[in-house]
Amino acid sequence: MPAFEYQALDHDGHQKKGVLEGDTSRQIRSQLRAMGLNPLAVDQVSVKTKSSSFSQVSSRRSRKLSAAERSLVTRQLATLVEAALPIEEALSAVSQQNDHDWIKSMMLAVRSRVVEGHTLADALAEFPGSFDYLYCAMVAAGEKSGQLSPVLKRLADYTEKQQALRSKITVALIYPLFLILVALGVVSFLLSYVVPMVVEQFTNMNADLPILTQIVIGLSEFIQSWGLLVLIIIIGLYLLFNSLMKIEAYRKSWHRIQLSLPMISKVITGLSCSRFARTLSIMVASGVPLLEGMRISANLVSNEVIKKSIAEAEVLVREGTSLNRALSESGYFPPMMLHMIASGENSGELEQMLERTADHQDQDFETLITISLGLFEPFMILIMGILVLLIVLAILLPIFQLNQLVGI
Repeated sequence: MPAFEYQALDHDGHQKKGVLEGDTSRQIRSQLRAMGLNPLAVDQVSVKTKSSSFSQVSSRRSRKLSAAERSLVTRQLATLVEAALPIEEALSAVSQQNDHDWIKSMMLAVRSRVVEGHTLADALAEFPGSFDYLYCAMVAAGEKSGQLSPVLKRLADYTEKQQALRSKITVALIYPLFLILVALGVVSFLLSYVVPMVVEQFTNMNADLPILTQIVIGLSEFIQSWGLLVLIIIIGLYLLFNSLMKIEAYRKSWHRIQLSLPMISKVITGLSCSRFARTLSIMVASGVPLLEGMRISANLVSNEVIKKSIAEAEVLVREGTSLNRALSESGYFPPMMLHMIASGENSGELEQMLERTADHQDQDFETLITISLGLFEPFMILIMGILVLLIVLAILLPIFQLNQLVGI
């Protein structure tokens, strides 16, 4: 039964919005009149609607489920499907459990497509902002194999693990970024306001200033004269960089440069390998063929160079090469991961080994981040202290010099 969004007025003239299910828009209008509402507009829920008078429809097209919301919806759906509820009833129950109108209408739109005879995967694919290709492919595999509930649980676990890792990275970077901003703010304030006011007294005396003081004065004058222009240039370069990253050739070149940098390459390689292994593990466990799982998993890797190497490994696997040997040809996958994949292939437990190696890579990444930040924080404090000390010395040296002249 299709879902319709409505806009109506009550007896007091207040505007009401919501979602109702019915066969036609005329039936929805009759329901609204029976409820004591005067219908203004009724429109069937569909992401492919070209024009709509509802702000909710346009909002649903522009917004997407967050990782936490998608995980919650997926886990609720998995629980209801496991309880042997028909999929259309499960979708209706999930929509009723949600407090957000735009999510509720989206789930009802998915339900209406399922009732029309479409598969759940095809219905979810109409909302690519909320349910990506990986999600829909796994749901399709679960429907074909009759293991939809376990697949949905794996999807919920996968989403939660990705969100947890992202949160750890964000929290770990907050303090270093705060230190950098404080350091830049303190140095800019000293050079822009404090140094000119203090040193002006000595320049009026036409006295020879120490070299350090002259350097600091030069930096101060440069910031006052050209600071805004430098800021504009930095913003312009950032926008230019983002534009170039949309061009495949430049993006590949930048990704290749990243893999040549000592510390950065290790982080990017570890994250890419972990994401590939975890995604492929879920795909294989959900019944997706290995080659299709490799292709889908490769699309989730952000580095174009590593993504290309996985595509080349997929060709080798199609020709009959084992997975571990095909991945070893790329040179980006660590030996530990390759040995565990080989063990999984030999024992028939490939998905378990892929998940273990993904956990191992995530632990290594978290350890690397912890150690790096542990070294970075005192280093930033030391640098900030040295910069402030140099500025203070640049101010005090002329005072010492003047005291010596007065003493003579």
